[in-house]
Amino acid sequence: MGETASRQRAVRATPSLLKDLRTLRIAVYHPDDADGRQLTQQLQRIGCQVQTFWPPAPTLPEGLDAVFLAVRPDVIDLGFEWAKSEDAPMVIAIVTYENPTIVEAVLRIGAKAVLPSPVRSFGLLSSLVVARQVYDDIKSHARRLRKLEGKLLGVRRIAEAKSILMRTRNVTEGQAYDLIREQAMNKRVTTEEIAGAIVNANEILSLGK
Repeated sequence: MGETASRQRAVRATPSLLKDLRTLRIAVYHPDDADGRQLTQQLQRIGCQVQTFWPPAPTLPEGLDAVFLAVRPDVIDLGFEWAKSEDAPMVIAIVTYENPTIVEAVLRIGAKAVLPSPVRSFGLLSSLVVARQVYDDIKSHARRLRKLEGKLLGVRRIAEAKSILMRTRNVTEGQAYDLIREQAMNKRVTTEEIAGAIVNANEILSLGK
């Protein structure tokens, strides 16, 4: 049942994904040859906004959603630092042939899909849809992870603040939490923020002791 439901959700999501593709701003880093022109024309037929460049630049134009990058022996030694940033656009690699060096480069740039060269119209749309879905899923998981990490840090801060109040005010754990919550309500901030202020103040007062 779980697998069937997952497939049904994917089918329902596909029309919205296809519609979303028409709004994508894409940079194609590929030599100006028949293969590169074929790729650009196919993306334009889908409805994407396409810019073409070669050779790859150390920085990307602003506002990109995706990059099609020809991974070739003459460019694999480039740093591609832009691909390592947290807000890097989705990358689809274009490869002419496979060997360990090319595969390592594809992994290094974090490609979400791979297109074989010469590029054909068949498979391009599927690769774009799959790469977009994978990219969005990774971003969603990263946001959830940051949220969970924030909650965990907040729980730790509250526990530390309670310990400080229990020690300095000679109160129970429940009373310490009530003090934190009361201050949060009075100041209209979160209990985590009050706990952080207590911990920071205690660290400052402990200096030199």
